[in-house]
Amino acid sequence: MSTHPGKSPSHLSIALGSDHGGFELKERLKAYLQSQGYTVVDVGTHSTESVDYPVFAARVAQKVASGQCQRGIMVDGAGIGSCMAANKVPGIRAAMCYDISTARNSREHNDANVLTLGGGLIGFQLARQIVDEWLSRECTEERHRRRVNLIHQIEKGLLPISALPSPSPPPSQAAPRNAQEKMKQTEAIENTGVDVSATLSEKDLEIIAEQISAILQQRGLPSGSAMPACTCCGGHCGGLCAEKSTDTVRQFLDIGAQRISYTEGGHGVPKDIAKYIDHTLLRPDATSKDVEKLCQEALQFGFASVCVNPTFVRLAADLLRGSSVKVCSVVGFPLGTHVPEIKALEARRAIRDGAREIDMVINIGALKDRDLKLLYRDIRSVVEACDDGGAICKVIIETALLSDEEKIIACETAKRARAEFVKTSTGFGPGGATAHDVALMAEVVRGSGMGVKASGGIRSYADALQMIKAGATRIGASASVQIVKGTAEVTESNY
Repeated sequence: MSTHPGKSPSHLSIALGSDHGGFELKERLKAYLQSQGYTVVDVGTHSTESVDYPVFAARVAQKVASGQCQRGIMVDGAGIGSCMAANKVPGIRAAMCYDISTARNSREHNDANVLTLGGGLIGFQLARQIVDEWLSRECTEERHRRRVNLIHQIEKGLLPISALPSPSPPPSQAAPRNAQEKMKQTEAIENTGVDVSATLSEKDLEIIAEQISAILQQRGLPSGSAMPACTCCGGHCGGLCAEKSTDTVRQFLDIGAQRISYTEGGHGVPKDIAKYIDHTLLRPDATSKDVEKLCQEALQFGFASVCVNPTFVRLAADLLRGSSVKVCSVVGFPLGTHVPEIKALEARRAIRDGAREIDMVINIGALKDRDLKLLYRDIRSVVEACDDGGAICKVIIETALLSDEEKIIACETAKRARAEFVKTSTGFGPGGATAHDVALMAEVVRGSGMGVKASGGIRSYADALQMIKAGATRIGASASVQIVKGTAEVTESNY
């Protein structure tokens, strides 16, 4: 659907509010909106002193419901409570949005007039994009307007829920024809909690397909018939590996390792262990010829990526263009003591040069000081840069310098900042990956979709196998070739 601004910025008045947790983001959004020509009515709060979010959510909602403002934006820690509070005000349709797609959907499909954001969950750059999208969209299609009107009727008590008719299944979803079909349907309901006979019209399916395509396009992925290669089996199976590549799936289930997501450790390892390895060259004396050799080996053995210092990113990207091998670079490396703004700048430059993965080192001192606000900002600044550039972020926590409690805090913070991986080591610290560390990290990020990368001191096939069994989904090693060839021990490998 095209953009249809209902009012120009100079004629659109926005009620803006926050609690103490959303104050900083509110202030930045206020300055941005004013710079774009919007009239902003700030209902508070006006400091970081602790306040109750329902009070300010109600103020925003009342400004919109009374007609004093056309739209409202409310920021608290997560955006959820303020959404609930605002929706108690008659005439308000508040939506909590966390990405551009939900912002677009809330306007085009639901005609939301109040937007709530989680200042503790998203940074300014993403918040700005969400707000831009939300303010630029209108609900114009008749079917959506009709459904919004139903919401109004429910609010006014004109459409009691008990009076709503029960939908009858269309012919394509009629009752099961025989006992075997009925048994399958019952089992599906019991196993998933969802009645598979529930009605979905053809139009509903079209809408779902459109939304999925929009999300894929937004993330730079092909949609429609141009299916990407599956991350599990490498084939164009449309995600049906269990049906079309059963041998590969069994191998992955055995070892419990995937490229992106974490699963429990298993009992074996496939021969093509190379696809889990980031082929690495971070020595200070590395030359362009060394990088060329690194890239040639990555192509030969099918490594997941090559990891190089920022100065070599453009060279590696040129050498690997058109292949499946990604370019990875490092940020804040190896000490992690750069300020967040510089780390973000480093990441953006590397991504511009061709990096598609960023390994950033956390501010270890901030962690030990328990300055978790700084630690979160440290990680989140790089994650935002990666999100903007279509790269993934791996967070190095340098486990050899941390207690188990600190390792858990670091992983939890990386998870909250929405990084894609946590990683054990730089290879320049006092120690590298251990199975204990990998297992602990894997347990912390379990179920989040995050991966665990083991690096530092991995010198043999046996080392790599041990890490994968412990829960690692990626291996960082400069001795990658020796590992893949099954060499019992090699003499070089720090990273």
